[in-house]
Amino acid sequence: MAKKNVRIILNPSAGSKNPPLRIFNNLFHQANIDWDLVITKERCDGICLAEKAINDDVDIVAAYGGDGTVMEVASGLQGTGIPMAILPGGTGNILSIELGIPQNLQEACTLITHPEKSRLRSVDLGITNDQTVPAFALRAGVGLEAAMLEGTDRELKERYGIFAYIMGATQALHNIKEAQYHLILDGKEVECSGLTCLIANAGYFGVPGLVLDPKVKIDDGLLDVFVLRKMDLAQLFSLAATIVGGNELKDPSLHWQVKSVSIQSDPVQSTQADGEMWGQSPVEIKVMKDALQVLVPA
Repeated sequence: MAKKNVRIILNPSAGSKNPPLRIFNNLFHQANIDWDLVITKERCDGICLAEKAINDDVDIVAAYGGDGTVMEVASGLQGTGIPMAILPGGTGNILSIELGIPQNLQEACTLITHPEKSRLRSVDLGITNDQTVPAFALRAGVGLEAAMLEGTDRELKERYGIFAYIMGATQALHNIKEAQYHLILDGKEVECSGLTCLIANAGYFGVPGLVLDPKVKIDDGLLDVFVLRKMDLAQLFSLAATIVGGNELKDPSLHWQVKSVSIQSDPVQSTQADGEMWGQSPVEIKVMKDALQVLVPA
């Protein structure tokens, strides 16, 4: 059997301050796997490093970090068929939980070192018309959710986790006002108002049994668009929790399943995807079916 070649793309600002190099070295050496590691330094480095790994003809590209790191690596691998392994190492590891990947690092590594324990799963990605921003695997948000994230200090996030998002939620609730949305959903125009517009590719939020909506699937070739029109403080805190794995949204009033969506807002609103700021509206998003091959438990 040919020796496997694994490239790990590691975000040094995620998770532990001491990267688990000894764990990687021990496990991969025992499995006779050739591995190396590269480090992200700036935003979108994960995309470039994943593309370089493809050119270097590696067998598996592994992302160590949170959902933002995973999103960048996935963007670099989309459409290539090169398998991605997810090694959870961030504040939120929601995609790995959505896919049933172990949250223990050594157990997650066994999906690489023991092929009989893993399989490849095809997942969709959401992509935008802006070539400078990564794809997303979980969801994008225009309005309130982005404002919550924008108002969350990174140092507080690392220190307090979910409670930092609640602080951001409080600030966002005070500042944001309802917006008028002009949506184009698979070519059909819709006008509505709300505090936030969510574009979901996956519905799971990291807690067993809690989902955005049972119809949201990561591999159905569809995006689920939600507009939330009114929200009290308790609902807002639930929304803050969902960024890192908390409560589900209750009874969303407007919901569509589409392959593409264009979103304009009045006033202009901030946008985010998988916990990373994107910029401001307007934004156009479409689904890329079976864009990514991920190692998951057999």
